[in-house]
Amino acid sequence: MHIALIGATGFVGRAVLEELLSRGHQVRALQRNPAALEARPGLSVQAADALAPDGLAGAFDGVDAVVSAFNAGWANPNLYDDFLRGSEAIVAAARAAGRRFLVVGGAGSLYVAPGQQLVDSPDFPAQWKPGALAARELLRRLQADSSALDWSFVSPPIHLEPGARTGHYRLGQDAPVFDAAGHCRLSVADLAVAIVDEIEHPAHQRRRFTAAY
Repeated sequence: MHIALIGATGFVGRAVLEELLSRGHQVRALQRNPAALEARPGLSVQAADALAPDGLAGAFDGVDAVVSAFNAGWANPNLYDDFLRGSEAIVAAARAAGRRFLVVGGAGSLYVAPGQQLVDSPDFPAQWKPGALAARELLRRLQADSSALDWSFVSPPIHLEPGARTGHYRLGQDAPVFDAAGHCRLSVADLAVAIVDEIEHPAHQRRRFTAAY
Protein backbone atom coordinates (compact mmCIF):
# COMPACT_ATOMS: atom_id res chain seq x y z
CA MET A 1 0.00 0.00 0.00
CA HIS A 2 0.95 3.64 -0.37
CA ILE A 3 0.47 5.40 2.97
CA ALA A 4 0.64 9.11 3.82
CA LEU A 5 2.05 9.56 7.33
CA ILE A 6 1.87 12.76 9.36
CA GLY A 7 4.11 13.04 12.41
CA ALA A 8 6.76 10.57 11.27
CA THR A 9 9.44 12.05 13.56
CA GLY A 10 7.35 11.83 16.74
CA PHE A 11 7.31 9.11 19.39
CA VAL A 12 4.42 7.17 17.85
CA GLY A 13 4.91 8.32 14.28
CA ARG A 14 8.49 7.07 14.07
CA ALA A 15 7.43 3.61 15.28
CA VAL A 16 4.59 3.56 12.72
CA LEU A 17 7.04 4.56 9.99
CA GLU A 18 9.38 1.69 10.85
CA GLU A 19 6.51 -0.81 10.99
CA LEU A 20 5.12 0.31 7.62
CA LEU A 21 8.51 0.11 5.92
CA SER A 22 9.29 -3.28 7.48
CA ARG A 23 6.13 -4.64 5.85
CA GLY A 24 7.05 -3.31 2.42
CA HIS A 25 4.60 -0.40 2.25
CA GLN A 26 5.47 2.83 0.44
CA VAL A 27 5.35 5.78 2.82
CA ARG A 28 4.94 9.46 2.02
CA ALA A 29 6.01 11.37 5.14
CA LEU A 30 4.48 14.83 5.33
CA GLN A 31 6.73 17.16 7.31
CA ARG A 32 6.78 20.84 8.18
CA ASN A 33 10.55 20.50 7.99
CA PRO A 34 11.42 17.87 5.37
CA ALA A 35 15.11 18.09 6.30
CA ALA A 36 14.26 16.44 9.64
CA LEU A 37 13.74 13.11 7.89
CA GLU A 38 15.96 11.54 5.26
CA ALA A 39 14.46 9.71 2.32
CA ARG A 40 15.27 5.99 2.17
CA PRO A 41 14.02 2.95 0.26
CA GLY A 42 10.23 2.95 0.48
CA LEU A 43 10.10 6.44 1.98
CA SER A 44 9.55 9.79 0.30
CA VAL A 45 9.43 13.05 2.24
CA GLN A 46 7.18 15.94 1.26
CA ALA A 47 6.79 19.42 2.74
CA ALA A 48 3.35 19.95 4.30
CA ASP A 49 2.00 21.93 7.23
CA ALA A 50 -1.42 21.20 8.71
CA LEU A 51 -1.40 24.60 10.41
CA ALA A 52 -0.77 26.57 7.20
CA PRO A 53 -3.52 27.64 4.78
CA ASP A 54 -3.66 25.08 1.97
CA GLY A 55 -0.76 23.31 3.69
CA LEU A 56 -2.15 19.89 2.75
CA ALA A 57 -3.31 20.69 -0.79
CA GLY A 58 -2.68 17.63 -2.92
CA ALA A 59 -0.79 15.89 -0.11
CA PHE A 60 -3.01 12.79 -0.20
CA ASP A 61 -3.17 12.36 -3.96
CA GLY A 62 -2.42 8.80 -5.00
CA VAL A 63 -2.25 7.24 -1.54
CA ASP A 64 -4.39 4.40 -0.23
CA ALA A 65 -4.65 5.60 3.36
CA VAL A 66 -3.63 8.38 5.72
CA VAL A 67 -2.19 7.87 9.20
CA SER A 68 -2.04 10.96 11.40
CA ALA A 69 0.21 11.05 14.45
CA PHE A 70 -0.02 14.85 14.41
CA ASN A 71 1.08 16.61 17.60
CA ALA A 72 1.03 20.37 18.01
CA GLY A 73 3.79 20.17 20.66
CA TRP A 74 3.41 19.27 24.33
CA ALA A 75 5.07 22.52 25.38
CA ASN A 76 2.92 24.62 23.06
CA PRO A 77 0.82 27.07 25.14
CA ASN A 78 -1.82 26.91 22.38
CA LEU A 79 -1.73 23.11 22.21
CA TYR A 80 -5.49 22.60 22.50
CA ASP A 81 -6.42 25.03 19.72
CA ASP A 82 -3.52 24.16 17.45
CA PHE A 83 -4.12 20.41 17.76
CA LEU A 84 -7.76 20.81 16.79
CA ARG A 85 -7.02 23.27 13.99
CA GLY A 86 -4.35 21.02 12.50
CA SER A 87 -6.42 17.88 12.99
CA GLU A 88 -9.46 19.45 11.34
CA ALA A 89 -7.31 20.37 8.34
CA ILE A 90 -6.02 16.79 8.10
CA VAL A 91 -9.54 15.35 8.42
CA ALA A 92 -10.86 17.73 5.76
CA ALA A 93 -8.07 16.79 3.36
CA ALA A 94 -8.61 13.07 3.92
CA ARG A 95 -12.36 13.52 3.45
CA ALA A 96 -11.89 15.50 0.23
CA ALA A 97 -9.48 12.89 -1.12
CA GLY A 98 -11.78 10.00 -0.12
CA ARG A 99 -8.97 8.22 1.71
CA ARG A 100 -9.05 5.72 4.58
CA PHE A 101 -8.02 7.73 7.64
CA LEU A 102 -6.55 6.57 10.95
CA VAL A 103 -5.69 9.06 13.67
CA VAL A 104 -3.63 8.46 16.80
CA GLY A 105 -5.52 10.09 19.65
CA GLY A 106 -4.98 9.91 23.39
CA ALA A 107 -5.82 7.60 26.26
CA GLY A 108 -7.60 10.40 28.11
CA SER A 109 -10.97 9.71 26.50
CA LEU A 110 -11.00 6.05 27.58
CA TYR A 111 -13.68 5.23 30.16
CA VAL A 112 -12.22 4.13 33.50
CA ALA A 113 -15.63 3.93 35.20
CA PRO A 114 -19.24 4.29 34.04
CA GLY A 115 -19.56 7.83 32.71
CA GLN A 116 -16.01 8.80 33.70
CA GLN A 117 -13.18 9.26 31.25
CA LEU A 118 -9.55 9.06 32.29
CA VAL A 119 -8.89 12.75 31.57
CA ASP A 120 -11.54 13.71 34.12
CA SER A 121 -9.91 11.70 36.91
CA PRO A 122 -8.70 13.91 39.79
CA ASP A 123 -5.13 12.63 39.52
CA PHE A 124 -4.78 13.04 35.75
CA PRO A 125 -1.47 14.92 35.16
CA ALA A 126 -2.12 18.60 34.51
CA GLN A 127 0.65 18.88 31.92
CA TRP A 128 -1.04 16.30 29.67
CA LYS A 129 -4.56 17.63 30.04
CA PRO A 130 -4.74 20.16 27.15
CA GLY A 131 -3.62 17.51 24.67
CA ALA A 132 -5.94 14.89 26.13
CA LEU A 133 -8.92 17.24 26.01
CA ALA A 134 -8.14 18.19 22.42
CA ALA A 135 -7.90 14.54 21.37
CA ARG A 136 -11.21 13.82 23.11
CA GLU A 137 -12.84 16.66 21.23
CA LEU A 138 -11.46 15.37 17.94
CA LEU A 139 -12.97 11.94 18.68
CA ARG A 140 -16.31 13.59 19.45
CA ARG A 141 -16.20 15.43 16.13
CA LEU A 142 -15.36 12.29 14.21
CA GLN A 143 -18.20 10.41 15.88
CA ALA A 144 -20.57 13.22 14.85
CA ASP A 145 -19.26 13.31 11.27
CA SER A 146 -22.08 12.50 8.85
CA SER A 147 -19.91 12.27 5.75
CA ALA A 148 -18.60 9.07 4.17
CA LEU A 149 -15.17 9.53 5.76
CA ASP A 150 -13.73 6.08 6.56
CA TRP A 151 -12.01 6.87 9.87
CA SER A 152 -10.56 5.01 12.85
CA PHE A 153 -9.31 6.56 16.08
CA VAL A 154 -6.75 4.68 18.16
CA SER A 155 -6.33 5.45 21.85
CA PRO A 156 -2.95 4.31 23.19
CA PRO A 157 -2.87 2.47 26.52
CA ILE A 158 -2.55 4.43 29.75
CA HIS A 159 1.17 3.64 29.80
CA LEU A 160 2.80 3.83 26.38
CA GLU A 161 6.48 2.96 26.69
CA PRO A 162 9.66 2.54 24.70
CA GLY A 163 10.39 -1.13 24.22
CA ALA A 164 10.82 -4.04 21.89
CA ARG A 165 8.38 -5.18 19.24
CA THR A 166 6.75 -8.46 20.27
CA GLY A 167 3.95 -8.42 17.71
CA HIS A 168 1.44 -9.20 20.47
CA TYR A 169 -1.34 -7.03 21.87
CA ARG A 170 -4.98 -7.25 22.96
CA LEU A 171 -7.66 -4.96 21.58
CA GLY A 172 -10.38 -2.98 23.30
CA GLN A 173 -12.79 -0.25 22.33
CA ASP A 174 -13.78 2.46 24.80
CA ALA A 175 -12.16 1.24 28.03
CA PRO A 176 -8.51 0.56 28.90
CA VAL A 177 -7.24 -2.98 28.41
CA PHE A 178 -5.72 -4.28 31.66
CA ASP A 179 -3.57 -7.34 32.18
CA ALA A 180 -3.88 -9.81 35.06
CA ALA A 181 -1.72 -7.59 37.26
CA GLY A 182 -3.94 -4.56 36.65
CA HIS A 183 -1.52 -2.81 34.29
CA CYS A 184 -2.50 -1.05 31.08
CA ARG A 185 0.70 -0.79 29.07
CA LEU A 186 2.17 -1.39 25.64
CA SER A 187 5.42 -0.65 23.87
CA VAL A 188 5.22 2.01 21.17
CA ALA A 189 6.56 -0.59 18.71
CA ASP A 190 3.59 -2.87 19.43
CA LEU A 191 1.15 0.03 19.21
CA ALA A 192 2.55 0.56 15.72
CA VAL A 193 1.87 -3.12 14.97
CA ALA A 194 -1.78 -2.64 15.99
CA ILE A 195 -2.06 0.52 13.87
CA VAL A 196 -0.62 -1.08 10.73
CA ASP A 197 -2.71 -4.20 11.28
CA GLU A 198 -5.79 -1.95 11.27
CA ILE A 199 -4.69 -0.27 8.05
CA GLU A 200 -4.08 -3.61 6.35
CA HIS A 201 -7.21 -5.32 7.71
CA PRO A 202 -9.80 -2.69 8.76
CA ALA A 203 -11.84 -3.88 11.73
CA HIS A 204 -12.73 -0.59 13.44
CA GLN A 205 -14.20 1.56 10.71
CA ARG A 206 -15.83 4.75 11.98
CA ARG A 207 -15.05 3.88 15.59
CA ARG A 208 -12.37 4.02 18.25
CA PHE A 209 -10.18 1.18 19.45
CA THR A 210 -7.35 0.75 21.91
CA ALA A 211 -4.63 -1.83 22.54
CA ALA A 212 -2.45 -3.08 25.39
CA TYR A 213 -0.79 -6.29 26.57
